Amino acid sequence: MKILAINGSHRKGRNTAELLNIVLEEAAALGATTELLELSDMNIELCAACNTCLGQCQCSITDDMAIVEEKLLAADGILLGSPVYWVNVTTLMKNFMDRTRYLHIYRNVLDGKVGAALTTAGLLYGGQETTLKIMESFLQFQGLYVVDCRNPNEPIKAPILAGSLMEGFKDERVIWRRNATDDQLIVASCKQLARNMVKLIRQLNK
Repeated sequence: MKILAINGSHRKGRNTAELLNIVLEEAAALGATTELLELSDMNIELCAACNTCLGQCQCSITDDMAIVEEKLLAADGILLGSPVYWVNVTTLMKNFMDRTRYLHIYRNVLDGKVGAALTTAGLLYGGQETTLKIMESFLQFQGLYVVDCRNPNEPIKAPILAGSLMEGFKDERVIWRRNATDDQLIVASCKQLARNMVKLIRQLNK
């Protein structure tokens, strides 16, 4: 069982990566092989809109997307992470999504895998729900079974995995966290997301 996390942040190893790593560490503790892929390390060109992929599962561009494809195909679970940029995913994440067109438009190559997504922003209400929905919709259209971070055996604590550096507001001043992992609810939600992913992967692989 392998879970691949893809970080769409332009800041390698920062808040989004830390949240992704919490998920991966919990999944590893449950027996999964894990990997974090930083899109900022990859050379992925823009889609050329050549439509080569209309008739075959192939892209005309030669770049690091071939490496990403190999990792996607080898994974049982795919976890996407992106900070919020203007109430949306980052340019890196959107470009990755665009370039996976050849894995979807002719045949859903990733069909049947397990998917999940997480996001974080500076503000409490900075567009996290929209950003998360974009990533989850992408995974669904690619044919993945998308899981959330809810513990099915407990009352709901967090319906979505959306972090924030803003802790609150008091006396007309914003209270900031040092980093996204200072939010205990988000950390707990990351661990529960890992459990949910591993559980479903095992069920599907029986």
